[in-house]
Amino acid sequence: MRRFISAGVIGIVCFGLGAAVQRYYDMHRWTTPLLVKTVTLPNPNEPAAIQFDKEPLWAYGFDKAPAPGEKASPQPPPNRNLRKNEDPVEQTRLRRLQGSSNTYSLVDIRDGQNVIDWFPGDHPPMPNVVAHGPDSMGKSTRGCGSCHLPNGKGRPENAGIAGLPIPYFLRQIDDFKNGRRHTADPRKPNTNTMIELAKSLSESELKEAAEYFSSMKWTPWIRVVETDLVPKTRIVGNLFLPLEAAKTESIAGRIIEMPENEEQSETYRNPHSGFIAYVPPGSVAKGKALVEGGGGKTLACPICHGEGLKGLGDVPRLAGVHPIYIVRQLYNFQIGANASTAGAQMKKVVEKLTEDDMIAIAAYTASLVP
Repeated sequence: MRRFISAGVIGIVCFGLGAAVQRYYDMHRWTTPLLVKTVTLPNPNEPAAIQFDKEPLWAYGFDKAPAPGEKASPQPPPNRNLRKNEDPVEQTRLRRLQGSSNTYSLVDIRDGQNVIDWFPGDHPPMPNVVAHGPDSMGKSTRGCGSCHLPNGKGRPENAGIAGLPIPYFLRQIDDFKNGRRHTADPRKPNTNTMIELAKSLSESELKEAAEYFSSMKWTPWIRVVETDLVPKTRIVGNLFLPLEAAKTESIAGRIIEMPENEEQSETYRNPHSGFIAYVPPGSVAKGKALVEGGGGKTLACPICHGEGLKGLGDVPRLAGVHPIYIVRQLYNFQIGANASTAGAQMKKVVEKLTEDDMIAIAAYTASLVP
């Protein structure tokens, strides 16, 4: 599962909190007028037409609606090939990170079939499936840690899965495998990658991955900042990356989540370098009111997700989760892209929420200390 996974997919990325997290939120409309287009979801259980003028495109890592029939191309399997547009000496030169005794080249870092581990002392030894992926996929496989990182914290384009309850983890894989979890945006490639990985996992590999990621605690990873202005960005692999440091562009009713340090996050895949989430002013307080009392639109989230939204039983944690991921899952619930049992329950819970409500809920939950 390397970073595009996702959904990510691997979307993974797109993985993670999909079921019960979803018991509360929803998504409604994009603030900038867009050409209305619809597609049919590839979900045999609950097909739904998507109106892309109402989809929060930014949450899926896009800034415009798809062309008719546009969908994700399969992600190429990880490899160790040198990139023709880069200096081969630079690509093979060993790099170091402060605090790590390990060294890796860019070729090593990009090789999702052999996941690098800058800080092995942060977690238990990686099982084979986390480091290398499902055996049955052969040369097309990728390790879970390539997208979700060895510490399970994940990234905005996929999901943070550290500390998830084992039963919840197993349900999500089963939902991917059996066609109950899809993505509202057909262009997001890592969701399809995640589906293929889920179908390829053996029972023992699934058990090892679930036990490994559930054994780790979730620690702060995302810094939430309320602001009217954000840096101008470009989108690479469904992730926002800054074009400049200055904040000169309107946030325009979005959440813009990006690495705190692009080089550390993107070039080195440093699992100690987190993310900053820019959210509209006032959204954290609004989200707190919705989460704690429902605001006449939904249920109070702690009923299922526990005190402080730290999870309850087999219901996952919401505290400290990537806000852009929460928004995606809420919208997926709303339109039926998640057709699991929990997804059907969440669809009722989120049906009255607007896009602004979902942004507020996501901003508040991300601001909580896990």
